[in-house]
Parts: sequence; C-alpha cells; structure tokens
Amino acid sequence: MAALTNNDKISYKVLVIGDPGVGKTSIIRRFVHNVFSSNYKTTIGVDFALKILPVDENTVVHLQIWDISGQDRYGVMTRVYYKDAHAAIIVLDSTRERTIEGALRWKTDLDQKVTLADGSPVPAILLANKCDIDNKLGDDKLYDLETNNGFVGSFRTSAKESVGIEEAFKFLANTVISTEQGGQYDVPFMNREGNVNLDDNTTHSRYDSKCC
Repeated sequence: MAALTNNDKISYKVLVIGDPGVGKTSIIRRFVHNVFSSNYKTTIGVDFALKILPVDENTVVHLQIWDISGQDRYGVMTRVYYKDAHAAIIVLDSTRERTIEGALRWKTDLDQKVTLADGSPVPAILLANKCDIDNKLGDDKLYDLETNNGFVGSFRTSAKESVGIEEAFKFLANTVISTEQGGQYDVPFMNREGNVNLDDNTTHSRYDSKCC
C-alpha cells in the first residue's frame, strides 16, 4: 500500500475485550468522550463507538471500537464480533490478579478466531487498567506478559484519571497502519468505510446505554 495522506479515508475495526469489570467501557468513554463514571452496568453483547483520531500531522484514522461483553468469551457470538477486526485491546484490572489469566485466555481466543492474511495474530495491546489504585502488577511482570504472549505493546492506564489511554490508542493505530502498509490484512474493502456490519441475528446494545 502507498504512503497514507490526509486525503485517505482510513477506517479500522478495533476490539476491546477482557473479563467483566476490568474497565473496558470506562476506557472507551474516556477516549471517545473524555468522561468518566463509576456507575456503568455490565455490557450485554456488544456496544460500539466511533472515534476520529489524528495520528500525525498527515494522517487521520476512523476507529470503529467494539466493546465486547466480558461474559462472551465462551459464546458462539465472539467469532461474529471478531470478524474483519484489524486490531484488539485486551484489558486487565491491576487490582485483581485473577484478571491476568483472564486476559491471556482472551488473547488465546482472539488468536484462534481472527488472523492476518498469513495466519499470524492481528496486532493486540495489553492495558493494565486502574493503575491509580493499588497496583498488584509490577513493571517486570507487565513486560513479561507483553513479550511472552504476543502483544505488540502494553500500557498502564486509568480511565478515572485519564492516564495512558490516548497514548495506547495512538500506538495501536500506528501499528495497524504499518501492518496495512505491509499488505498483511485480508479484510473486504466493503467494510472499510466506517460502517458497522452485523449479521441479522447478532445481539447488541447501543453505545449510549450504560455498560461496563
């Protein structure tokens, strides 16, 4: 693919996945609307958000952000939700050690269900959320989780304090652009115009509803 310019309309599908209660919806709402609430309810199915993100002075990307219920890892619908994804964000809760194993199970599920054209995993980053509270995950451990499990990057984030979120999304967007320039995606062009396409039987809720 040729170098991208500000005349290009670039739309990427990004999954946000992880165990219930790790703060996926809070991260998305902080990134998209710059707001935070501690009163979100659990997401049922999948919610959506759109964000126009300048990644440098010449490039703007349109991100389709899919907020997938933490209850859905073992459900048949995840394959539908994951279809044609360009990248993923996997979230764990820094205050709950058991969500580390959950994040790794989500990574395994992702790698089995969506790949690049050559069969390798789509780019995924790991977010250690709620870093403003008690941190049970040291820097060495976070780095080991990143490098030993196929993540392209890892970040400490706090949706409450707006820490690390913009940086993480920009890093992932740049990684996706580089991956596409390398010709590694095999995504139908009909899904590249900022549209959210679901099978008729897909269960989903609107992003404006309260969810976690």
